[in-house]
Amino acid sequence: MNAFLSAFWAEVLKAYRSKVSRGTFLGFLILPIIDGLFMIILKNPEQARAMGLIGVKAQLAGGVADWSTFSSVLLQGNAIGGALLFTFITAWVFGREFSDHTAKEILAIPTPRQVIIGAKFLLTLLWISGLTLMIFVIGLAIGAIVDIPGWSLNLTWTTLWTLLLTSLLNFMLMPFVAFFASAGRGYLPPLGWSLSTLALAQIAGILGWGDRFPWSIPALVSGMLGPHAELLGIHSYILIFLTFTLGGVATFMWWLHADHTR
Repeated sequence: MNAFLSAFWAEVLKAYRSKVSRGTFLGFLILPIIDGLFMIILKNPEQARAMGLIGVKAQLAGGVADWSTFSSVLLQGNAIGGALLFTFITAWVFGREFSDHTAKEILAIPTPRQVIIGAKFLLTLLWISGLTLMIFVIGLAIGAIVDIPGWSLNLTWTTLWTLLLTSLLNFMLMPFVAFFASAGRGYLPPLGWSLSTLALAQIAGILGWGDRFPWSIPALVSGMLGPHAELLGIHSYILIFLTFTLGGVATFMWWLHADHTR
């Protein structure tokens, strides 16, 4: 336990001292800000129409400036934007040692490799959870400032739990990103993997196969294609769990057995 806590604290310090942590904060902060901008535009349709924006914004946000629409945009933005940002975070956590050429030094310490990888996964989970809670709280503040109607406690709790569930499902897809960051010894392989799976997820959703393609499931949970209870079954969550397990096992096995002499 002491070894794990030490490894975890080392990962926390690396993240805290890096500009990446502040960059992800600012990057994810854009989501509730843009959401609030949509609501302002929809509350002032004449001005938006004069600017040529009303058609696009109405299509994106549903045409009604209320808390239901605000929450829907926040959830869908978290599903897609979160997948990209969480990929970047995971790629950095698992790939920075290779880019900085410090991987051999880390593996030379007496801390077991599996402990180091476990600490990296825990940091990634907490990082993702923190960003999700951040956009929820800031989203509430922006919605109150914009003064949109239709707030309810039930809607607020539903939005929070759906945000957390969507982020959790996205996190469960990250072990494969960690594997490609490790096996690829850097950032480009996991980013290429993420863009490929994101494109395939869009295709699977359009074809009606999203419930059977793990990378489509977070978007379905967010309500992007309708109420997720009507689109998903228990098999969808089993597929996510299997993907998480396979990716995690692949990452741990690679670190335990791969050659790190380069």
